[in-house]
Amino acid sequence: MTNLDTFNWKRCSDRWDQWWNGESDSPMFNIRITPQEGVGAPKGYLSMYDFSIPSEQILKEEETWLAACGHPEDSYPSFWLNFGPGVLAAMLGGEGHNGMETVWFTPGRWEGVPLEQMHFQLDRKTPWFQRIESICREADRLLKGRIHVGITDFGGALDILSTFLPGEALLFALYDAPDEVKRLTMEIHEAWFEAFDYFHSLLPSNHGWSAWDGILSSRPYYMLQCDFSYMISPEMFAEFVMPELSACCKRLERSFYHLDGKGELPHLPQLLAEERLGGIQWVPGAGNPPFTEWEKVYRTIADAGRKVWLSPGGDFDGASRIMDATGHPELFVLCDAIPPERENDLLRFKQRYS
Repeated sequence: MTNLDTFNWKRCSDRWDQWWNGESDSPMFNIRITPQEGVGAPKGYLSMYDFSIPSEQILKEEETWLAACGHPEDSYPSFWLNFGPGVLAAMLGGEGHNGMETVWFTPGRWEGVPLEQMHFQLDRKTPWFQRIESICREADRLLKGRIHVGITDFGGALDILSTFLPGEALLFALYDAPDEVKRLTMEIHEAWFEAFDYFHSLLPSNHGWSAWDGILSSRPYYMLQCDFSYMISPEMFAEFVMPELSACCKRLERSFYHLDGKGELPHLPQLLAEERLGGIQWVPGAGNPPFTEWEKVYRTIADAGRKVWLSPGGDFDGASRIMDATGHPELFVLCDAIPPERENDLLRFKQRYS
């Protein structure tokens, strides 16, 4: 269990800064020990709580859960504003929908609107924006910095645009209206940072910045992505993705990139060429071999001097093999959650690199 009132946030933040600054010779571990039976986990997607339910009630559930969890050493008590990947679409005129175990977004008022007539601005009157705003305000008032709040999953600019141009429409637009795609991408970019800065301004007691990935930073940080890039060539990636991504890296002091699936691997050289990008989160994707079978990818990232995100799923032996194979275990950050009976395995794993 974690005493939220006495958690040493200064020590935790200092350790993360040392790792970010290359001053640590060991990897970082944000591996939570989940509680035993008796304490139910809150809902994964906060949007699945009816919007009429008070934010205070949701936060109390999160607080009870996190107090029952263990947070050894580099790990820290946190929850993130999980409203589904690409939630910014619901703040730009799109509509959000909850399923049994998923959240998705549709074009909303942009349904059938010609590309040249689309113009995106952040709409602070939308229910999704106001719900996140309410939770941020209540989190800062009630939690008072005892629990870190991770920012919501806004999504990547082209991923958000694909919400308004679903199916093959955005792929065709890359050929038929490239200038309009670039214009809309940058309009989304500006709305993205407006929302990012605003929600963080509501959390003055927060201990820095984090996203859904579990990495903590004392400086503005985010896990960037473009899942849409799975379907385009490196040439199109250079034209339509990299300019906006580089602009993000310039505005953020620290960043990672979510590289999702082998279809995105052809873009890795361009990502590593962006000097301001701090690290890569490689996710093999469903149906592909597990992370232990991608040693070459991890070596490529580490050889470029970039940091590496890894979620071993409890496979600590496999994580050791990958980390040792790169020759740079200090570049890795491992994020995971394990049951109490695996805690001794975790301690032995961490001692190997302490």
